[in-house]
Formats: sequence, C-alpha cells, structure tokens
Amino acid sequence: MPSPTLTHKIAFVGGGQMAEALIGGVLSAKLCGPDRIWATDPATGRVDHLKKKYGIQTGGKNREAVVWGEIVILAVKPQVLDGVLKEIGNELAKALVVSVIAGVPIRRIMEACGQQTRVIRTMPNTPAMVHEGMTALAIGPGVKENEVAAVRQIFESVGKVVPVEERLMDAVTGLSGSGPAYVFLAIEALTDGGVKMGLPRDTAGLLAAQTVLGAARMVLETGQHPARLKDQVASPGGTTIAGLHRLEQGGLRATLIDAIEAATKRSQELGR
Repeated sequence: MPSPTLTHKIAFVGGGQMAEALIGGVLSAKLCGPDRIWATDPATGRVDHLKKKYGIQTGGKNREAVVWGEIVILAVKPQVLDGVLKEIGNELAKALVVSVIAGVPIRRIMEACGQQTRVIRTMPNTPAMVHEGMTALAIGPGVKENEVAAVRQIFESVGKVVPVEERLMDAVTGLSGSGPAYVFLAIEALTDGGVKMGLPRDTAGLLAAQTVLGAARMVLETGQHPARLKDQVASPGGTTIAGLHRLEQGGLRATLIDAIEAATKRSQELGR
C-alpha cells in the first residue's frame, strides 16, 4: 500500500452528502487514513452512519473537531452559517478553512473569523458522489501553495478541479453547480422521447444516460469543440440534422443559456 500523501488532519463541519462524498474520495484514493478525518453533524444518525461506514472520528461538537483539525471543510447549509461562525470563528482563524457553501464570499468568513483567516472557497457538484465531480477553487489571501495543493488533492479524489477568480464563482455555481439538474432533466426528456416512440422505459433510460455519458467523455478526451463533434454525427439529409433543426426551433440553446444566467443571478443574491 502506498504511503498517504496528505499529512493534514481534516475536520468536516456538517455531514451532508458532499462531505460524505469527499470523505469517501479521500479514503478511496488513500490520501490519508480514517484516523485523520473527523466529521460533525447535529443529526446523531448521520454521524453514526459515517463512523460505521468509514471508521472516522465523529461527533456533534464542532469546536472540538475544529481545534483538532488543520484543514476545516465547512459543509453546512447557508442559513445556519452565521451561527456556526459565531460558535467556532476563533478556532477557524488557526486552520485552513475550505468553504463548500454556495454563494458565500471569502470576505464574509474572514470578517467573522478574523482577517488573518486563510480561506479557500470551492464549488463542487453532486457527481462528486460517484467520483465524477467538477470543482472550482477560489484562493483567498495568505493561503500557501502547499495548502492549495492539499485541497486540490482532496477534491481531485472525487473528480476534476479548476482554479477560478472568486468574482466568477457565481457563474460556476450557475453552470456546473446547478448543471447536473439540467442534464438530469435532459436525460429524463430523452428517455420520455424514447418511450413515446415505443421503447421500454428501462431501455430508453439506459440509452439516454449512456449517450450523455459517452458524449461528455468524447468532449473531454478528444479536446474537440462540441460543434465539430456534433457535425460528425449530423450527416446531410439524415436523422440527426432533422432532430437538431427541431431543437433549434424549440430554443434549446437559448433556454440553457438563460438557465445559467438565472442560476448565477440567484447565487449572487444569496451571497449578499
């Protein structure tokens, strides 16, 4: 077994699905052992589940976990953040804080915990639960290169990572943060289309989901522009160009662009 590559102790404050995805990713990638992970959650059943499944340290007391941890991953709901920061703000100032809270700017955490607090703001998405996530990182002042590298390792254990300027994080939220829901809706619609044309629902669902997965992998692995790949499928006078014409009539592209704009604006509102 290779030696663990993360030497930091990691405390998760809030034990939701994203926290569990990251815990599972870190342990699967053997970045560290379960003895270097501590997770808290007000729900006893939730922490019992995490302890039983992963063998990590758990509990309901945020302060103890934060004092112990060197990297503190804040995975709480936005509506309870202020209360959590009042409870553990002094301790957070001594750790590297990693926020996975949508719409919350770095300055808000620094104002609550102290201007010396080192913060990395992240926006992962739900496919992290199957290790196919997409995470954007925005780096706050004073964060060291080795700390950025450690956080990248954590999120790369559940997918891909890209650095962005913090001013673009709301757009990231609108695109990749909310984007899985748009894709799920597209898969559902493709499935319904197949059912309408006579396919059994299970078969139609498999065809739709695997088609989306395969198309996405082609974009990522070939590096070709999606328009070029689309043109390779659409032969003159064929079935695909007929379907594409109907999608253009329905305004698919404009609607998706509008959806990302709406989600981005909502993220901006939540951060105020």
